[in-house]
Amino acid sequence: MSSALRYWFAEHPAIVSFRWSHAASFGSTWSFLFSSIAIYLITSLFLHLTLSLFGRRRPIPLGPLPAIHSLAMVFVSATIFLGLLLSSLAEIRDTRWFWRRSKTPLQWLLCFPLGTRPTGRVFFWSYAFYLSRFLHLLRTFISILRRRRLTFSRLLNHSIHLCMSFLWLEFSQSFQVLAILSSTLAYIVVFGYRFWVGTGSCCFPVVLASQIALLGCNLACHLGVLLLHFWKGGCNGIGAWVFNSVLNAALLLVFLNCYVRRIMAKGKRFSLDEDCPSLHCRPSSESELLQPSPSPLKKDQ
Repeated sequence: MSSALRYWFAEHPAIVSFRWSHAASFGSTWSFLFSSIAIYLITSLFLHLTLSLFGRRRPIPLGPLPAIHSLAMVFVSATIFLGLLLSSLAEIRDTRWFWRRSKTPLQWLLCFPLGTRPTGRVFFWSYAFYLSRFLHLLRTFISILRRRRLTFSRLLNHSIHLCMSFLWLEFSQSFQVLAILSSTLAYIVVFGYRFWVGTGSCCFPVVLASQIALLGCNLACHLGVLLLHFWKGGCNGIGAWVFNSVLNAALLLVFLNCYVRRIMAKGKRFSLDEDCPSLHCRPSSESELLQPSPSPLKKDQ
């Protein structure tokens, strides 16, 4: 069983020979990235405004679609997590002779050697993670059809994550292995819980703990990359890493603004809702959907 897993997740010829190429890889051009983000934003706003103009206040019945989407995200995230983990171990085994005098395996995970190209096992699963971001975007449309509040933070969050996953491949950016492992693990927990509870409200500790753990892991990894870049003579893709850090800082500010605002709100029941980025929960009561909000994108009640 272990040999079969290693073959299909780390040693298959299609995985070992993978190469990120603008000519051969689907969705690998800058024009595709910008077009995808633009289509996502325009479609989300159009759908939201259309439902608002027609006065649709009740959720549109979607049947098992939300549960199917959650199950698909669990399956895809688990596949990427296992594949990247086995591929990273295989890549360390095969290339350690080249960098073992200057790095440890953990340092290699954080800081790729200068000159690293987007080829091989690790980047195959990074490409799979990039494609899975498009599946994740469907969550926005499901939320709109269920008449939950559409906010700028949600649109910004999904757009930034799609852009970052593209940059990881385009510039062979350091730090991406641990970022993908932590992200897919968080998605397994959150979407697995969503599938388990069906259409019920999300449990606040589950979602918040996953979000805090993911942000904490990203912060620690970013600090590690910065130290290794100056201590070990440079990390590959450091320019993209700087831009990535700026995007992560923007997400962190949105996250803190959302949760601090909820904690400081007086006379209201504290709960997670669609305002908060990344790992969302539905409001704990229907009355919260009817409360006025400063966001221009939220549905007028």
